Amino acid sequence: MASRDAVPATKALPLTTQKELLAKALGADHSLSPRHEPDHTPVKALPPVTTRGRQMARHDQGHFFFSSDDNALTKHIVATHAPDIEELDVKPILSIVEDIMRFARPTTAETSHTTTLGAPIHAKLDTLDHKILHGFEHDSEIVKFLAFPINKISCEIISYCSVGGESHSVTMDLLKSLSNYSWDAKVVITFAAFAINYGEFWLVEQLHTKNPLAKNIAMLKDLADITAHSGHLGRQFEAVHDLLNAVVKVTHCIVEFKELPSTYISRESPEITTATAHIPLAVYWVIRSLLACASTFLNLVGSGHEYINSTVESWEISSLAHKLSVIMDHLQNQLMICKDLIERKKLEDAYTAFKKLMETSHIDNMRVLRAMIRSREDQRPLYDGSRKTNERLEVLRLKYVLLLISDLEVPHEELNILHMIYSQNSMRHQYEVLWLPLVDPKTSMASLQDTTFYDLRNNSTPWYSVDHPSLVEHVAIRYIREVWKFTHMPILVVLDPQGKPSNLDALPMMWIWGSTAFPFTGARERDLWSETNWNIELLADSIDPRIPDWIAGNKVICLYGGEDIEWIRRFTLSTRAAADALQVPLEMLYVGKRNPKDKVRRCHEIINREKLSHIFSLNEYYDYVWYFWVRLWSMWNSKKQIGMTVDNDRVMQEIMDVLTFDSSEHGWAVFSRGNHEMTKGNGDIVLPVLENYSQWAYKVDRPDDFVRVLDEQIKGVHPEHHCNRLILPGNVGYIPEKLECSECGKVMDKYVMYRCCTD
Repeated sequence: MASRDAVPATKALPLTTQKELLAKALGADHSLSPRHEPDHTPVKALPPVTTRGRQMARHDQGHFFFSSDDNALTKHIVATHAPDIEELDVKPILSIVEDIMRFARPTTAETSHTTTLGAPIHAKLDTLDHKILHGFEHDSEIVKFLAFPINKISCEIISYCSVGGESHSVTMDLLKSLSNYSWDAKVVITFAAFAINYGEFWLVEQLHTKNPLAKNIAMLKDLADITAHSGHLGRQFEAVHDLLNAVVKVTHCIVEFKELPSTYISRESPEITTATAHIPLAVYWVIRSLLACASTFLNLVGSGHEYINSTVESWEISSLAHKLSVIMDHLQNQLMICKDLIERKKLEDAYTAFKKLMETSHIDNMRVLRAMIRSREDQRPLYDGSRKTNERLEVLRLKYVLLLISDLEVPHEELNILHMIYSQNSMRHQYEVLWLPLVDPKTSMASLQDTTFYDLRNNSTPWYSVDHPSLVEHVAIRYIREVWKFTHMPILVVLDPQGKPSNLDALPMMWIWGSTAFPFTGARERDLWSETNWNIELLADSIDPRIPDWIAGNKVICLYGGEDIEWIRRFTLSTRAAADALQVPLEMLYVGKRNPKDKVRRCHEIINREKLSHIFSLNEYYDYVWYFWVRLWSMWNSKKQIGMTVDNDRVMQEIMDVLTFDSSEHGWAVFSRGNHEMTKGNGDIVLPVLENYSQWAYKVDRPDDFVRVLDEQIKGVHPEHHCNRLILPGNVGYIPEKLECSECGKVMDKYVMYRCCTD
C-alpha cells in the first residue's frame, strides 16, 4: 500500500499572501492569489469572505455558465490523472461521510419541519439505500490510511475558499493533488475532506449552548446566533442540502462502477467504456459542487446571520444541482445497462452450471434437488400434504422423485385422479411425488396467486410440495421450460435415486397403469405394452370400481358415449331389450364425451333419472369422464413414444376408431364379453342392428355368443354414404400423415379446423 505522502502537500501561503488576506478582511481592494490566475474558461469564482469579494460575485453573475464543450473539459481532467496507488476500497470512508451528513443537523425546535435548517439533507439522505455501503468499522485500515490525505485536502479547501480562487482552477488543482488516486478515491477523499469542515461547523452549532468550549469557538466564528435565524437562512441551506444530496447519489454511482465484477463484464466492453467515459467529468463536477458548498458555509464565518448569498451564488448552487442530476441520470442508466448485462451473464453461467449438473452422475439426488429448490441449512422447504408439516429435502434422499410440474392453473380433475391413484396403489412407498408450481420469476406473488397456491397445497395435494413457488430456482424454471419442454399442461418428470431424469413425462404411464408402471422408465413402458392386449380392461381399467366385478362375472359390458339424449334413449332401450330376450347378462356405463360440456352433464342427469344405464357419480362424473378420455390419449402418446404407428399397431388403430366415433355428431358403443372378444360401432350403425336384433337372434345359441354375433352384424353393414372424422387436439404432439377410415378403409382427407365449443 502506498505511503501517506502520496498526496502532495498544499503549498504554504507566503507572508505577503497572508497580509493580503488580512487587508481584504479589513475591506481593502481584492486580488486573486498569483497561483490561482483565472484561465479563459468563463466560470464563476468561489465567493470570497470579504465584502469586496461579494460585490465582485454579484457583478460576475451574467458570465456564469457551464462549459458547453464537455469533451475538451474531459481531456483536461483526464490529463491530471496518473494513478499509481493500488485499488482502494473507499466504501468505509463513504459510510462515515454519510453518517456525518445525517448527524450534522441543528437542534432547534424547528428541526422537526422539513423546510428548517438542516432537515432536508437528513430527510433525503435517509431515503437512499445504505444497505450496501453501511456496516463498516470506522477504525478499518483504509480509514487510517486515508486520514492524512483527507485532512490535507480539507485544509486546501479552506485555503482555496479563503483566497477566493476561481472555481475551475481550484477544482483542477485539487484533481492534480489527487492525481495518483483512482476516480472513486478522488471523489470520496474530497467528499470526506468537505465533511470534516461541514461536520465541525454543525458540531459547534449544536453544542454552543451546552459546551463552554463550543460556545467560545462559536463566538470567534460569529456563529452563535445562526440557529436563531434559521428561518432566515433556511432556503439558502436547503439549496446546499439539495446539492449535497446529488453529490451523495453521484458518488454512489461512481463507486458502484468501480465495483462491477470484471469476471462478468470486461473493462474494455462497450457498456463499461461508454459509462466510464463520463466518470472523469462527474468527478470534476462533484468536487466543484463540494467547493461551492464549502464556500457557502465558510462565508458564514465572521458574517453570521447577516451573510446573504448573492443571486449568482444561489444560481450556481441550483445549477450545480441540476448539472449533477443530469450526470446522475446518465450514470444510473449506464449502470443499469451494465448490471443487466452482468445479471444476464450470471444467469447464463448459472444455467450452464445447472445443465452440467443435470447431465452429471451423482451418488444421490441431493445435489440436484438443492440446485432446483432454494433453501438454507436451517430451512424446511418442503410441505408434506398428508401430515401438514414442513420437512427438509433430506426426506427425499435416494428415492425416486416424481416431479409434478405445473403452473397455478392445475386442472382439478387431473389432481383428483392423481390423488386417487396416489392413495390407492400399494407400490407408492417406492417413490415420492413432489409438486413444483412454476410462476414466471418476473411476476410478483400477488395475494390472489398466494391464495390459489395455498388452497391447492393445503387441500388438494397429499404429496410433497415446495413451501412456496418462490423457492423454485430460476435456473430450474428455465431448464424445465427449455429442456423438458414444459408449457402449460402438467407433466410428471421422474428423477431416479441419483437425481438423473429417467422419464420426462410419466403422466401417460400413470394414467394407463398407475403405480404398476413404476419405475416409469422407457424400458418399463415397452415391457408393459408387450404384456398388454386390446381388451376392456385396457380400455376401461378401474375408472369405475364396478368394472372389475363385471369382468370377473363374465358379463357383457357396454361402454357408450355421445350427447344426443334421444339417441341415448333409443340405444339403451334397444340394447336392454335384445339382452333380455337373449338372456345376456348386460351392464351398461355411460362415459360421456371428450371435452364434456353442459350437454353431457344433462345427459348424466336424465340417464340417472330415467334409469337408462349406469353412470358415474353425479358429484364426480366430470373427473371420471375426463379420466376415461385422457387414458385414451395417453395410450396414443405412449405408443407413439415407443415408435408405434396406426399402420402397424392394433391398439393405436382401436384407439383411433373410438376417437373417430367421439368426433362425430352421433353416439357410439363398445361391447365386450368379460375381458374376451370385443366389438364396437358408430351410433348410426349400432342402433339399427340392435333395434332389429330379432333378425339375427337365432345365431346366438348361448349368452357367450352375443358379442361375437353382434360383431358380425356390425361389420356386415355397409352404408351407402358415411362421413367419419377424427378431431385431434392441437397439443396431441403427433399428427399422423395419413389415417384410414374405420368404416371403409379409405385414406381420410386431412384438414385444419378451429372450433369454439358452446352448448
